[in-house]
This record gives sequence, C-alpha cells and structure tokens, in this order.
Amino acid sequence: PKMKEDHCLHAALLCLGVLCYSQALTTERLNHSRPSLHGHHEKGKEGQVLHRSKRGWVWNQFFVIEEYTGPDPVLVGRLHSDIDSGDGNIKYILSGEGAGIIFVIDDKSGNIHATKTLDREERAQYTLTAQAVDRNTNRPLEPPSEFIVKVQDINDNPPEFLHENYHANVPERSNVGTSVIQVTASDADDPTYGNSAKLVYSILEGQPYFSVEAQTGIIRTALPNMDREAKEEYHVVIQAKDMGGHMGGLSGTTKVTITLTDVNDNPPKFPQSVYQMSVSEAAVPGEEVGRVKAKDPDIGENGLVAYSIIDGDGMDMFEITTDYETQEGVVKLKKTLDYETKKSYSLKVEAANVHIDPKFISNGPFKDTVTVKIAVEDADEPPVFLKPSYIFEVQENAASGTVVGKVHAKDPDAANSAIRYSIDRHTDLERYFVINAEDGNIKTIKALDREEMAWHNISVFAVEVHKQHQEAKVPIAIKVVDVNDNAPKFAAAYEAFVCENARSNQQFITISADDKDDSANGPRFIFSLPPEIIHNPNFTLRDNRDNTASVLVRREGFSRQKQDLYLLPIVISDGGVPPLSSTNTLTIRVCGCDGGGSLLSCSAEAYVLNAGLSTGALVAILACIVILLVIVVLFVTLKRQKKEPLIVFEEEDVRENIITYDDEGGGEEDTEAFDIATLQNPDGINGFIPRKDIKPEYQYLPRPGLRPAPNSVDVDDFINTRIQEADNDPTAPPYDSIQIYGYEGRGSVAGSLSSLESATTDSDLDYDYLQNWGPRFKKLADLYGSKDTFDDDS
Repeated sequence: PKMKEDHCLHAALLCLGVLCYSQALTTERLNHSRPSLHGHHEKGKEGQVLHRSKRGWVWNQFFVIEEYTGPDPVLVGRLHSDIDSGDGNIKYILSGEGAGIIFVIDDKSGNIHATKTLDREERAQYTLTAQAVDRNTNRPLEPPSEFIVKVQDINDNPPEFLHENYHANVPERSNVGTSVIQVTASDADDPTYGNSAKLVYSILEGQPYFSVEAQTGIIRTALPNMDREAKEEYHVVIQAKDMGGHMGGLSGTTKVTITLTDVNDNPPKFPQSVYQMSVSEAAVPGEEVGRVKAKDPDIGENGLVAYSIIDGDGMDMFEITTDYETQEGVVKLKKTLDYETKKSYSLKVEAANVHIDPKFISNGPFKDTVTVKIAVEDADEPPVFLKPSYIFEVQENAASGTVVGKVHAKDPDAANSAIRYSIDRHTDLERYFVINAEDGNIKTIKALDREEMAWHNISVFAVEVHKQHQEAKVPIAIKVVDVNDNAPKFAAAYEAFVCENARSNQQFITISADDKDDSANGPRFIFSLPPEIIHNPNFTLRDNRDNTASVLVRREGFSRQKQDLYLLPIVISDGGVPPLSSTNTLTIRVCGCDGGGSLLSCSAEAYVLNAGLSTGALVAILACIVILLVIVVLFVTLKRQKKEPLIVFEEEDVRENIITYDDEGGGEEDTEAFDIATLQNPDGINGFIPRKDIKPEYQYLPRPGLRPAPNSVDVDDFINTRIQEADNDPTAPPYDSIQIYGYEGRGSVAGSLSSLESATTDSDLDYDYLQNWGPRFKKLADLYGSKDTFDDDS
C-alpha cells in the first residue's frame, strides 16, 4: 500500500508540473504586449521624431513545486526581452540566491531550470536578479530586475507530537468529561496553503474510558466511577492527522499513560470478627499483648486507620495504640494483672479512617469494630510487700533489742508459700538492726545516736521458702527520734577584752550558744551567772532572749597592774524536757585603751617584768634604759639651747657639708672626678652671702606624716635653678660639672648611700612596741613612735 501511495504522489506532482509549465507559456505570450521600461527614437511619416516606449522583460513571478523527483530539471520559467530579435546577440545573466547552484539559465533562450530538489520547509522562496547584456561586449542592455521564485508546498510532512510519551493523573471516580491532559502536535507544512497542516485528533486506544477533542487534543474521562482499586493505570494512544483528517493525509501518534489517583472511598474492614490473645500475669505495664489490623484498600492518608477501645471489661487494664508504619492496632498492658483475681478480659476495638472525604460520606460509615478476648496466664510471682516502702521511728539511746517496726510480705500465687525475711547488709554496714526471719520484726542491736546519724535507710528482702529465686525488696527509712542528751555550749571559743577606763554598765561582748540536739530540745537558750557569783562586783550578764547574752562592766577602774585576767563562769540552759545546762567560762582580759575606747595593749609585760630574769639582767636592762634616756634628754636640750648665727659663712655652707659627708658621685659608670667647689653659690663671689634666717626659694616637700628637717633644701631644684641661671647668663662661666654631679648612672647593683632624703624616708624599723613598755619608755616612744605620735605632738 505504501508503494501504491508513492506512485500516486508522483503522478500528482507530474500533473502539477505540466500545469505550471502551461501557465508559464501563457504568461510569456501575454507579457509580450507589456511596454518596456526603456524606449528608443523612431521617425514618423512627415520627418518628425516619434517616441515609442521600449519593450521590457517578458516574465512573471515564478513557482516551483517542492520535492520534484523527475529525471529532467524542472523548468521554472522563461525570461525574454523586447530587444531580443533572436539573432543571439543578447545574453541573459542570472544572479542571486541559489543562482548557478540550484537555478541555471539558458543565456540564449532565457529559460530557467531548477537542477536540485527543493524543500519548502528548508526554504520557502528565493530572490534572484536577471539582466540582459550584449554578448560581445557584456554591455548591459537593460537595468537588472529582481524576481522571486516561490517553492510551492506539498503535503510531505506528517504531524509530530511534542513528546513521544505523556503521563497524566486523574482522581478515581471522577465525573464524565473531567479534563485529564492536553496533547499537542505540529505539522511542518505550510498552514496557509491547502490542508497540509490542518490537524485532527482521534483516539486509537483507551476507549471507552477516555475520549479526545478533535480540534484541541484535550483528553477527557468517558466513563463514570472508575475505581482505582479495580484498575489503576490506563494506556491511551492519540493520533493527529493532517489534511483535515481526510483520506491521503499524513498522521502521527503518541502514547499517554493515565494513572487514577486515590480518594478515600473505602472504609476499613477487619478480616475477622474476634481476636484471641493471652498475657502472663507477670507482664509489666507497657508490654505488648497483641495486634489487630483492619484492611483499607485506599492508600496514603486515605488509608490511615486509628484504633481505639470503645467498650469491654478490660478498658482500665489495657490500652491500644496505632502503629502507622504497619497500620496495626497494638494492644498493650496498662496495669498489672493478677491471675488469682481475674483470668480473662474482653475488649471492643474500633478502627476508623483518620481523613474522610465529604464527597464520599454516603459510602460510610468509614469505621469497623472487632472483639478482642484476652486470657490471663498464671505465673510464678515473687512475694509482695503490703506497702511499697516503710517509715519507722525509734528513740536515740534506746536499749539494744528495742522493736523498731514490722514488715509483712505474702506469696500472691495460689500456693501461698511461706516467706523468710533478711536485711540487705550493704545498707546496714554498722549492723545497727536485726530482723526476725519469720515474722519480719526489726529490732536494734546497739544504741543509736541522733547527733551521729538522724536517719537510717535499710532494705529488707523477702523470699519464698521453697523457691529461693523468687524474692522481693522493700526500702525502709528509720528515723532516730531526738532526746535531750546534749547540754548547750558556747558557739565559739570566746575571749573578751575590757578597757581599764571602761564605764559602768558598758557592754563589751555578746555571746551565743549551740546545742547538738534537735530544735525541740535545744533553743531557746537561757543565760545566767552561777548562784554563788550572782552579785559579781566586776561583771554582770544580760539575757537578750534571742539565744544571745551580753556581758557588761559593773564597776569602773580596772587596772592591769592589779589583775589583767578574769574568768567569768556562765550557765547556759536549753529548753528540752528535762532541761540540760552547762557552765562555760568566759576569759576576760584587761587592756589599755585610748580615749575613744580603741585597744592599745593588753600585755602586762610593761608593768610586770618576767620573774624568770636574774637580778643582774634586770639591773643591766634598767641601766641601758637610763643611759638612753639621758642621751636623748641631753640631745634635745642641746638642740634647743644652741644659738646659730643669722649669717651662713662659706665654710659652714649646709650644701657643702652635705656633699662632703655623702659624696656619692655618679656610681660605677662615673669615672670622672668633679670639683665640689662648683656647687658653691656663684653669688658668693660677688660678696653675697645667703642668710639662714631667710627661707630658701626652693624647698623639698616633706613626705606626709614626717616632720621636715629645718631649713631643708631640695638639691635637685637647687641644681636645676643654678643651671637655668647659668644658661641664661652670657657672662657666667660654664659650670659643666654641675650636670655630672646630678648623674648617678644606670645599672648599678648597689643601692643609694645618700642620706639627702633621710629626713623624708620612712624608717624600716617599727618602734610602736615602745608604747606597751609603760610610762618609763614614753619619751622613747614619742621620739621613735609612729607618724600618728608626731602628729599628736605637733
């Protein structure tokens, strides 16, 4: 059939070629009468020059049919000029698109032939230029003219779909006419010429489930209530045919795979009406008992099923959860079972869809129920204590053998075996308790001390006599009840200090107490003095009624020389039944204080010498002290009585003396000697002698707390001033060694030996202890004491 169709196509093409050729000849004859674009001159009868239009090209727009496969080249058309007389002097030339390759021209006759098969889909038209020239001189006889050769379309391209295969989805049970997908085909033929590109769609496979619109290619459902559970996937073949679908048209096909998507149109259903399960009474809560499953042919969220217990005598003992991976209902134990109490349970379980589509609610109800029967199996159980834990109390210091409490356990099995008890010795390492193995009575072995351990936590085992592997364990907390067996004591080791000049009724210390007993037998504390010293002449006690007491001075005028230490007994009683008390001794030292009440010294050594020293040692010490005092007095007296002249002479210059006494030089790095005379005031040369009764212009600022030396001069400022004067005085000689004098060098490992600042340097020695030596050393204490002493004297 294909070969027959090809022969018919060739015959049709040949007929079209003959018709085109005839049309070209007819057009050529008609165009001989067309006026030429150029004219030439011609004489009339009476000698006048007549003008006649020159005849132009004889031609028309040319057409050539595509895909011509004949043996000879196709005649496209013929070109002829009016000036062509047929003598062969005119030469026709063709140029432009495809000239000489696709299109050739007979330069004598002007016939144009197509030498190759043309394809309109590759190129629809060609633009060419024709010109007539003189054959001998190649001189143009006519201006060039442009013409078009159009390739005439034939139906040689079948329709083609954009995709070879299509995939589409449509919900199951969709209404008739629901759009599924649109397929589109294209035809390369000329849509403006004939019906070569006019397509019509039809369905070849997939009926009667689907249909296709002939003009648009939209595929629609053709049957109602298509069920995904019955058939999920459909294969449809769609054809696109040109020529408007008539005979002889070309066609193309594509495959469309259509899948029905799921909707929730099926309720869950249990495959059986009753499930039988069993569980041991030894099972622990949370343990799985069994599983049930309702089948739902839907998939995804439409097939999700939730399970619940809606009735039955085991609703309190069992629960059910949903395993969404397997879509099963898992029955689990909720509470502990007892075979001896109840041997079987019944449950009514419901399975319901989680997501329900309102469109298909009429297909409901989307749930199902089933009966689950659970049998309880007997198990050999360990003993069970009547309580999960026990709390007992026992008084401290109770005698050995005192009963603390009793525990009881029983065998829950029908055999009701005898029980034996024992204490876990890992919880009673000190072995304070013992238990009767038969009746469970717990007793003490030795006395208990609450202050040592207030609670004892032990564990007791219960085992069956004939089945030692079956045992139970219970925790027991034993509280040791407090008794008042500890007297209160001082909260700390108190040591009080009282001033010699203390006033009457002056409080100098507050004390508190501590009791190891419980609060019921401890505070509140009562403070008092023993009856025998209730009228103590020195001190008195005041109970503050807040578990503290204050000690006060009863008289004035304490003296360390007479007595520097007092021991005050204080009685402290607690609030227990019966109350306990203790006598605690408070040590009180007599100290010397200043006017503000601040302690200065509590040592009695300044008043009483050590009795262990020999008489010779005491005499030597006293002699040294007297000699020191005499020297100090003489030094102070001479210093005050010395009359110094008002004029400072050159040989008594203080600065020279200082430098002479403490000549430091420049340290290790200073290898040059210097002239000490350069430090002399150059003003002295001119007859000016400084006066000591005049305050120097520059003075060294003394350190705080130290008495400055009289007429002290800051050497650094003095030197800097003299340097500045020398620099500014053009007539003064250069005192270069002044700069060397002020340089002490760097890197010396030895400290400074200068005493220039001795008046402003704090002493490393501490002479404050002289204050504690009594009035005999008061003078030395004032001379060598602290800075505060200097300030007070001044």
